[in-house]
Amino acid sequence: MKLFFSALTKMLFGIALIGVMLFLPAGTFDYFGAWLFIGLLFVPMLILGTVLFIKAPDLLKKRLDFKEKEKTQKGVIALSGLMFFAGFVLSAFDFRYGWSRVPLPAVIVASVLFLVGYGMYGEVLRENAYLSRTVEVQEGQTVVSTGLYGIVRHPMYLATLLMFLPMPLILGSLWGVLVFLPYPAMIAVRLLNEEKLLEKELCGYAEYKTKVKYRLVPFVW
Repeated sequence: MKLFFSALTKMLFGIALIGVMLFLPAGTFDYFGAWLFIGLLFVPMLILGTVLFIKAPDLLKKRLDFKEKEKTQKGVIALSGLMFFAGFVLSAFDFRYGWSRVPLPAVIVASVLFLVGYGMYGEVLRENAYLSRTVEVQEGQTVVSTGLYGIVRHPMYLATLLMFLPMPLILGSLWGVLVFLPYPAMIAVRLLNEEKLLEKELCGYAEYKTKVKYRLVPFVW
């Protein structure tokens, strides 16, 4: 029950926080993009959280724990949080004052990409029971090399790219896109720092790197 209430509390807090960041600067609740985004984010989150609570409560507990200890990772997380705040608030102001307009087909494509990323996120959780939100090597952890991990070494980060980069378009803002452009660079820093730790502390990871050459995007990097 403690895990249940922890997960529920954090989800409700997330809904409230994002609601404040979007509806307050928008000056209205009549903001379709904000409602669309909240639905796309939290409905799958509720479904996925329920599945994890029933089938993999230990993994859910790891995902709820995001107290990063490594200095570089702390910096990336702090910058990411600032980016999200600025991107959401700017997108809401964009809606309020009509600085830009995103065509409906672009909103639909962005929403589909977001859901594809969410689906990939769920699949990664299914494949990797050691997946925590902090960079660490856990006791008994082994290298996962099947499924999406047989295509790229960090499919979770690829999933976040598919989810996060389209967010401003879902919110109906072109200006918000500019704020999210540094996100791939942030992911690259986090990823490279994580690989140093994994290669040093996770048995078999160096061999895995020789088998799966691409870190994030197939045939690119």
